[in-house]
Amino acid sequence: MRPLTEAETRAVFEKLGRYIGENIQLLVDRPDGTYCFRLHRDRVYYLSEKLLKVAASVPRDSLVSLGTCFGKFTKTQKFRLSVTALDFLAPYAKYKVWVKPGSEQSFLYGNHVLKSGLGRITENTAQYQGVVVFSMADVPLGFGVAAKSTQECRKVDPMAIVVFHQADVGEYVRNEDTLT
Repeated sequence: MRPLTEAETRAVFEKLGRYIGENIQLLVDRPDGTYCFRLHRDRVYYLSEKLLKVAASVPRDSLVSLGTCFGKFTKTQKFRLSVTALDFLAPYAKYKVWVKPGSEQSFLYGNHVLKSGLGRITENTAQYQGVVVFSMADVPLGFGVAAKSTQECRKVDPMAIVVFHQADVGEYVRNEDTLT
């Protein structure tokens, strides 16, 4: 467990910035204490400084996990956001997409969101912008990348993809043996 290097911090914050913008500061300086990001076995964890002090007494080989896993670095040093970060991204998301009840299950099975399943979309969402996907009851389901801007979504055919799937809460069931 170690602090992130400058390059790793930049990669993590650029990825988080795609989804929550300048609200990253709200993740670090919270009213209930100061939180930080730490790297352990190519995974980035989000934890309070109180927990960090307690975890310092555990040997590195014995430590399996600590805090909340926000994602991991691939072998090419690209940061991939994990679905476990959804609960922290959803309240601060700048761009949101709501899917209709009939399309929720399709999204939770790992499919992209089609125009026919789109309930609402935040105004001025740009193409290839990171979005958090919600049900119509405002329950966060996952996140993805907008395939079309808000204006393009209005005039595209119903079978066109409007949000590319990145991660969803259905991964807990599909990949329960490999998720940490």
